[in-house]
Amino acid sequence: MQSKNHNFFEKVYAVVRKIPYGRVTSYGAIAKYLGMARSARMVGWAMNNAHAMEDVPAHRVVNRKGLLTGKHHFEGTNLMQQLLENEGIKVVDDQIVDFENFFWDPMKELV
Repeated sequence: MQSKNHNFFEKVYAVVRKIPYGRVTSYGAIAKYLGMARSARMVGWAMNNAHAMEDVPAHRVVNRKGLLTGKHHFEGTNLMQQLLENEGIKVVDDQIVDFENFFWDPMKELV
């Protein structure tokens, strides 16, 4: 089971690396793209350690409503929000403002 999870996590990281600057996606959108629509939580588990990987922009992955649910995995209190705001994404009360305008759907973008 360990290698199966590791393989899935690597697939998640590969998708996250493709999220463009200034855009965000959701755990569920990544799971759906990988053919495992019911595995949004597993994508979240993969992202728990991704914040420490410099080549994986984990701050660009949020929940389906645009909430920064993974922010506690980043160093400092507001690092995830600061990283998003540096890319021009406004965040208020841990939620992305105009989420639908910044949402990147791998099902449409990665053909």
